[in-house]
Amino acid sequence: MFPLKDDIPSRHFPVVNLWLIIVNSLCFIYQLSLGPQLEGFIVAHGFVPARFTAEQAGNVLALGSYLPVFSAMFLHGGLLHIFFNMWMLWIFGDNVEDRMGHGRYLLFYLLCGVGAAFAQFWANPQARAPMIGASGAISGVLGAYVFLYPRARILTFIPIFILFYLIEIPAYFFIGFWFLMQFLQGAAQQVAVGRLAEGGVAWWAHVGGFVAGVILLYFFKQSPGKKAGQVWL
Repeated sequence: MFPLKDDIPSRHFPVVNLWLIIVNSLCFIYQLSLGPQLEGFIVAHGFVPARFTAEQAGNVLALGSYLPVFSAMFLHGGLLHIFFNMWMLWIFGDNVEDRMGHGRYLLFYLLCGVGAAFAQFWANPQARAPMIGASGAISGVLGAYVFLYPRARILTFIPIFILFYLIEIPAYFFIGFWFLMQFLQGAAQQVAVGRLAEGGVAWWAHVGGFVAGVILLYFFKQSPGKKAGQVWL
């Protein structure tokens, strides 16, 4: 299933959501310019659970060890990776920003990314593959969206063999099915190999980001009656 749009119009211009998309895109363009240096850049700025474990063993308060948790959110592994992430953010992020306000939404997004990183760390603290991508933070946006707008209609592209369908699906079904798939694939991967495989998709980051978004929504959402002329913190 691939979402095309929702039916919830934004009341305010989603300036933070747009800038997140722009910054992610600029970071990806910079990655493309690195050529053979890209791998070292990813290792240095991606979140590596094994490295974090070693650094924390030496000094829990080593602030430098936390920086990759944030930088990893703005790096991507390929064109399809960033396209799908930014598309999901474009569709769902504007409405969540609408209900939180600009500053609150930015903090919410970053905290969801942190929750996603540590969910993946909890699942396999000795993993040596760098975790990169905005999908953990965006999973938090999905978690907030489904509780804010459970009955929103998502126009969805569904390919079935050689046939293609456009169907409007309630947000609670679309996002609920998405979350179930993340959980089942993460569990299946872990059971199959006894631990999370090196590389591949960070399923537990998606699960952790989603759960973080649901929890943080309680603290970050604003009243739906807030006027467009007000300054949002």
